[in-house]
Amino acid sequence: MARDAMNNANTKDPIEKYVMPLAQRLGNNRHLIAIRDGMALVMPFMIIGSLFLILAFLPFPGYEEYMTESGLMDKLLLPVGATYDLIAIFATLGVAYRLAQKYTQLDPIIAAAVALAAYMLVTPYNITHTIEATGEEISVSGINLAYMGSAGMFLGILIAIYATEVYRWLMVRNISFKLPDSVPPAVLKSFAALIPAFVVLTSLWLVRLAIEAADLGNLHTIIENILTAPLKLIGGSYIGALVATTMEHALWAVGIHGSNIVSSIMLPIWLVFTDENRIAFQAGTEIKNIITDQTNSIFLNFGGSGSMMALVLLLAFRARSEQCRSIGKLGLPSSLFNISEPIMFGLPVVLNPIMVIPFILAPVVGLTLTYIGMASGLVALPAGISVPWTTPIFIGGYLSTGGHISGAVMQLINLLAAMAIYYPFMKKWDSICLANEKMVTQETPEEDEKAALSF
Repeated sequence: MARDAMNNANTKDPIEKYVMPLAQRLGNNRHLIAIRDGMALVMPFMIIGSLFLILAFLPFPGYEEYMTESGLMDKLLLPVGATYDLIAIFATLGVAYRLAQKYTQLDPIIAAAVALAAYMLVTPYNITHTIEATGEEISVSGINLAYMGSAGMFLGILIAIYATEVYRWLMVRNISFKLPDSVPPAVLKSFAALIPAFVVLTSLWLVRLAIEAADLGNLHTIIENILTAPLKLIGGSYIGALVATTMEHALWAVGIHGSNIVSSIMLPIWLVFTDENRIAFQAGTEIKNIITDQTNSIFLNFGGSGSMMALVLLLAFRARSEQCRSIGKLGLPSSLFNISEPIMFGLPVVLNPIMVIPFILAPVVGLTLTYIGMASGLVALPAGISVPWTTPIFIGGYLSTGGHISGAVMQLINLLAAMAIYYPFMKKWDSICLANEKMVTQETPEEDEKAALSF
């Protein structure tokens, strides 16, 4: 028996042996979870800003000219600046807060405040201004919004993690400012963070002084050159998006929430591209980025992960078995709002060797078609408008491209392609379910007769 157990261990599926443990470790990594949950703080503000952006640029003839001449354009764009232009601040606060929640010794709000102070410490307070009359450039003191927006988001995430981990390291070792127990708890918590905050700020202050002494610019430019630029090069390419899409759905197929893992890694990159497109759309200049957060959520995951709307429609209207038809009709309302769990676990798709193939293939084909359509100029690029992921199909494509009907047409093409991919696999699964139903129907009278005789 020992030899049999050893043989079973040696013949274990490589995916189960190597991939699953790695995916589970990534899925449970507190820093990735903190990034994922912390970035969720950014999304509501981007959606609010997007609403005002849509109102400022409604696709009606003469509308933009009227808004500009009447002065209403600048007023409508004020909430856009108060949301999109502060993405790095929201990310810093959110990641630090969520990471601190993983540690019982820390107060999350204090961790967020320390991280924010640390981020502002490494950010230069100077703005270059050009005098129109002479063309001379002068530097004036002030907060440069370029560092507060998406351009500073990666640095904000890194500082949030650094500040919170230093805070935790000192608190675990009981290195904190002590006050008598008679002091109110809120004051005790605040002063307990005095030494950790001092260590974090002092260390980053010394880093800033060293960078300036070496004439290397600032920490923002260093992170941009070392980390942000390579990540953007990978994440903004078709190959990078293809790997991310395949990994997300492959993890889903084995029962791991692939969207959570992939979004922890890719969402900060894609949000940078979203904001770059928003700036170009707002300025009326050329939009350049095809791969953004909206490309993934709107053009690939309609109906939920795996382009699930295609499978739901086939189940509801083309399936012959009662089980598949019922599941399809049950999942249709939620699928309209891009929620796929009823089908994912009800059909099921997860751990289903028949449905896993189209589940991975449909979004990959959708990505390819979308990239070709946008790169060729036939389909409008995402305009940097953060449409909620629950927006129904066609409406999402229209709004995310800044009011271009080509966005909705692209979603329709992807939906039809996904239905063609799912159809033969759905028929196979439907035939299995139908055969099982017939078998149960045939066995039931015999079982009833046996039960009557025994009684």
